Amino acid sequence: MQHKTMFSTPVVYPILRFISLSVLKLLGWKVQGEVPKEFKKCVMIAAPHTTNWDMPFSLMLAFAFNTQLNWMGKASIFKFPFGGLMRWMGGIPVDRSRSTNMVGATVEAFSQFDELRIMMSPEGTRSVVPHWKSGFYHIAHGADVPIVLGFIDYKNKVGGVLGSFKTTGDYESDLKAIQAQYQPYL
Repeated sequence: MQHKTMFSTPVVYPILRFISLSVLKLLGWKVQGEVPKEFKKCVMIAAPHTTNWDMPFSLMLAFAFNTQLNWMGKASIFKFPFGGLMRWMGGIPVDRSRSTNMVGATVEAFSQFDELRIMMSPEGTRSVVPHWKSGFYHIAHGADVPIVLGFIDYKNKVGGVLGSFKTTGDYESDLKAIQAQYQPYL
């Protein structure tokens, strides 16, 4: 099974990729690293998450990397009239107003799709926070998929991938190792 998104729409995809590459170049952005092609399934974290511009830049970077990407967003942005568009853009709604088992549902989603790369913000918000939320980690560990370490550096106009990480089950130790790679950007 495959998601039907802008990344899998034959005529639209090359046009959006061309536009994304052109906009990034016109704005003076550089793309660094790569999404490993062998990762048909992964959790991609994007940090730091500080502005509403993160989503458009993340999607442009996904096109630059030539990879399909899904993202999690608050359910309120999936309401009429933009719900269909948000889903087509790869969005998966999350109702943060009630206690749902988002981790379990997302782990289950990985078993239902042949290819699924979900982008998440480890902060869970656009504000600077002292502690990252743990959902991204538990999803990756539960689904037995790698974490791809994405970043956006607005100051230096660079976005990309720092590498990947395979969870060990030791959350505290793994989180320290992951966050250490983000120190130049936090």
